[in-house]
Amino acid sequence: MVGAFHGHAHNRMCQLDWHPQYIKGTGHTEGEGCEHIFAASNELARSTRHATSFHRHQAIEEHFAFWDADKYAALSKFLRMHFDEAIRAISSLTFELDIIKKEFNLVDDDFIRFHADEHKYLTNLKQPALHDQLLIRYTQILDELEVYHAEWDSTREAASNALSEVPTGNLQELAITIKQSHVRVDTAYAKLQFAETHTSNMEMHLGIQPRWEINGEEYKHYKTEAMMVKYRAALDDLERLVVMQLFELSKMAMSGTGRSSVGSFQ
Repeated sequence: MVGAFHGHAHNRMCQLDWHPQYIKGTGHTEGEGCEHIFAASNELARSTRHATSFHRHQAIEEHFAFWDADKYAALSKFLRMHFDEAIRAISSLTFELDIIKKEFNLVDDDFIRFHADEHKYLTNLKQPALHDQLLIRYTQILDELEVYHAEWDSTREAASNALSEVPTGNLQELAITIKQSHVRVDTAYAKLQFAETHTSNMEMHLGIQPRWEINGEEYKHYKTEAMMVKYRAALDDLERLVVMQLFELSKMAMSGTGRSSVGSFQ
C-alpha cells in the first residue's frame, strides 16, 4: 500500500493497485503512520546536530519513550474518538451513496466493475499495439523522407547557383566550387537513398502498397495518434511535477499561496 499523502504523486495505474482508497479494509486509514512520528521527531535534529554520540542517542531514546507513554495514555480517547467518527462517516456516506445509486440506477457490484474497467483501460493504454507502434513509426519515416527530399532539392539548387556565380575564366575558384557542391549533393543524396531504403523496408514489413500520401487519411490518423502518445506522456510528467511542487509548498507552510499568486495575474 502507498500512503495517501504520497499516493497522488504516483501515476493513476499505481493508485488503482496500491492507494488505500481502493484497498479493501483500509477504511479512512491514510497509511502515513511513520510520517506522524517523523514530523514529531524532526525537532530533534536541531538539538542533537552538534551533540556527542552519547547525548544524541540519549535524546532520541527519551523522545520516543515519551512518545510511547503519551500515545498509550491517550489510546482510549483516540479509539473512542475514531470510533464515533467512523459511525458518523458510515451513516452520512451510506445516505449519500444510496442517493447516487438511485439517481444513476447503480448497484454495489457496479463500483467494483468501474474499478476493474478503469484498470483494464489503463493497462491497454500503456503502449499502443505493436502494429500501431510500427504504423506510427512509418508516419515519422515518411516525414523524414520528405525532409531529405527537400534537402536534396535545395542542395542541388544551391550548387547550381554557386556555379553560376563563379566569375568567367576563374578556373581555380570554379574547381573549388565544383568540389564543394559535389560533396554537398552526394551527402544529401546518400541521406535520401538511406531514407528511401528504410521506407521501402518498412512498407514491405507492414504490407503497405501504395505508399501513403502526406496528409492522407491513414497518415493523419496515425500522426494524431503519435501526438496523443506524446501528449499523454507530457501530461503524466506535468501531473508529477505539480504534485511534487505542492508537497514542497506544504513542507514550507506555503501550500495556500499558489491560488492567490495565480489570481493576482488574472
